[in-house]
Amino acid sequence: MLVPNTPGTTRTLRYGTAAIAEAAALIAAGEPVAVPTETVYGLAADATNPHAVARIYAAKDRPSFNPLIVHVRDVAAAERIGMFDADARALAGRFWPGPLTLVVPLKPDAEIAALVTAGLDTIALRVPRHRAMQALLDATGKPLAAPSANASGSISPTRAAHVVASLGGRIPLVIDDGATEAGLESTIVKGCTILRPGPITAIDVRQYVAGEGRGPVSNRPGGGLESPGQLPSHYAPSKPLRLHATDAADDEWLIGFGAIAGDDTLSATGDPVEAAARLFDALHHADAAPRSRIAVAPVPAEGIGIAINDRLRRAAHR
Repeated sequence: MLVPNTPGTTRTLRYGTAAIAEAAALIAAGEPVAVPTETVYGLAADATNPHAVARIYAAKDRPSFNPLIVHVRDVAAAERIGMFDADARALAGRFWPGPLTLVVPLKPDAEIAALVTAGLDTIALRVPRHRAMQALLDATGKPLAAPSANASGSISPTRAAHVVASLGGRIPLVIDDGATEAGLESTIVKGCTILRPGPITAIDVRQYVAGEGRGPVSNRPGGGLESPGQLPSHYAPSKPLRLHATDAADDEWLIGFGAIAGDDTLSATGDPVEAAARLFDALHHADAAPRSRIAVAPVPAEGIGIAINDRLRRAAHR
């Protein structure tokens, strides 16, 4: 059983040398800190320290059977932890640093806390592109376990204010470097299977996976938990959420897309990349709006729209 973190004050510091130095010192002391990546804000702690990893789970109130993504500085650091086959190397070579997580077999001698993998014999690894996470990896010299910096199951944070609203008092520090770029969590790939769709699409991945006819496919609903982001209910606002809405009831806040304007919009021009970047921010806004329910306009399930619909489906699951 995890012991809850002692409530305290959460400081927010703008990204810079001083903020990174303070964050590195806290991580060295076994504390988790929130830091932006190109996807969403992550809650980072030393992946080799079981007590530090336990503090991530406690701060998020995250189920301990749900594994964590480990962020590393480069491919060489990743290969010291996991075993890469030709497909994994090809994907890493093309998409790292960037919003791709690879699930690979864990090396027996990898010094990773067991709680990180939730008892699996695989590990989820990513080389992030964002300057803040890269700087923190450099400053700590450690692999950093870093799930999204929000209470488990709630809307993912794309701004420092979202982190404070969700985890204020539970963690010591948030590094603020503005809104995140992609706005969706990383694509997760294991072998030839996409376990979680994200900014890098199946079409993108298929080009770099060896062998004819071995293009990645989405995970089948009801399969075992193989990576983060596979729980059926996840990314959820506090209010009921209705999907594929073309208009709104009196008690609904409508998030539009394209020709459906709504009270807010993911993209007035119907741009799916803009919609992905705005998705969680719009859900946070809707959750704070003075109406009791949320409705979301249809977004085509093509390209990155597949990832958007994945997040919305899980957000609506109750």
